[in-house]
Amino acid sequence: MVLPLRDINPRHRFPLVTVALIVLNFLGFLYELALGPQLERFIFAAAFVPSRYWVPGGLGDDLQSMVLSMFLHGGWVHLLGNMLYLWIFGDNIEDRLGHLRFLIFYLLAGFCATYVHALFNPDSTIPSIGASGAIAGVLGAYALAFPRARVVTLVPLGFYMQLTELPALVVLGLWFVLQLFSGAAEIGVRSAQTGGGVAWWAHIGGFVAGLVLIVLMGGLRGARRTTSA
Repeated sequence: MVLPLRDINPRHRFPLVTVALIVLNFLGFLYELALGPQLERFIFAAAFVPSRYWVPGGLGDDLQSMVLSMFLHGGWVHLLGNMLYLWIFGDNIEDRLGHLRFLIFYLLAGFCATYVHALFNPDSTIPSIGASGAIAGVLGAYALAFPRARVVTLVPLGFYMQLTELPALVVLGLWFVLQLFSGAAEIGVRSAQTGGGVAWWAHIGGFVAGLVLIVLMGGLRGARRTTSA
C-alpha cells in the first residue's frame, strides 16, 4: 500500500485546530501509558463499544464514549499513522472551512464513522478507539476538494520503495478501495468476540461522511482557484 508523506498544496492560514487535535491525541495516549495496569479497565469504560450503543437509555454515555474514543489509541504505530494523515490532509480542509467549521466537521465525521461501525457490528463487545474514523472524513473531503493536489508518496516496488508524486484522488482513492475490500471481506467472517483490530466500516463511514459534509458545509467554494496541479 502506498504511504503519503506530505502534500504539495499551500494553505493560507495556520492550522490551529489540526495542531490542537494532534496535541490532544498525543496527550490522550500519554495518559493511557501513565495508567499502567489500570489501562484495560479504563479502555472498557471510556471507549465506544457497539453492543452498548443499542441498549435503550444509554445515549448520553454513548455520546461521551464517541468523543473520548477519538482521542485514544492502541499503540504508537496506530497513533503516529493517524496523526501523519491528519497533519498531511487536515490543514487544507481547515483552511477551506475555517477553524470552527473544521472542528465541527471533524467531530461530525467521527460520529458518523462510529455509528456506521456500530451498525455493521451491533453485537460486538470489543472497545473501538482511535481517530481513524474522523480522519477518514478528512480524507474524503480532501479527495473531493483537492483531487489534483500532488501528494509525495512512497510506492512499494517489490523490495524497493519509490518516492513519487501522485494526485490526491489516486492516493485517497486507493486507500478507500482497500477499506471497502477489507470491510466486505470481514462481513460474515469475523466473530464479535474475537474480531480483527481494524474498524474498516468506521473508515468507510467516515470517508463517505467527509464527502457529504464538505459539500453541506460549503467547503467546495473556490476549489478550482486553490487546488494545486
